[in-house]
Amino acid sequence: MAKILVLDDVLDAVTLIKKILQKKGHEVFTFTEEEEALDYARSNEMDLAIIDIKLKKMNGVEVLEELKKITPSIRAIMLTGYPTVESARESLRLGATEYCVKPIDKEELEEKVENVLKS
Repeated sequence: MAKILVLDDVLDAVTLIKKILQKKGHEVFTFTEEEEALDYARSNEMDLAIIDIKLKKMNGVEVLEELKKITPSIRAIMLTGYPTVESARESLRLGATEYCVKPIDKEELEEKVENVLKS
C-alpha cells in the first residue's frame, strides 16, 4: 500500500483522514505544521500528499511546490473548505492530481486516493 503524507492545520481533519486511509491499508503520516511535513518528506519517500490549501504559515500550493522539489514524482490531492477556480487551477498546474472539498466525504476521499495512486 501507499505511504501518504497528510498536512492540514486542523488536527481533527488529519486524524479523520488518517483513520479513513489506514482502514484501506495505507501508511499515513500526519502533520499540522508545514515545516514538519516538509522536513519529514526530505528524509522519507512518500507516494502521495494530501494538503489543505489554507494553512498557518504557507498555503498548500506553496507546500506542494516545495514537495515537488523534494520528490518530483509525488502525487497530490488538495483539500479546501473554500474552493475557488484560481486555487484549483494553481494546484493542478503544480501537479496536484485531484481536489477535495471539505467537509471530507469518506467515499469521495477513498475513491480519489485510489484513482490518484493508480495513475
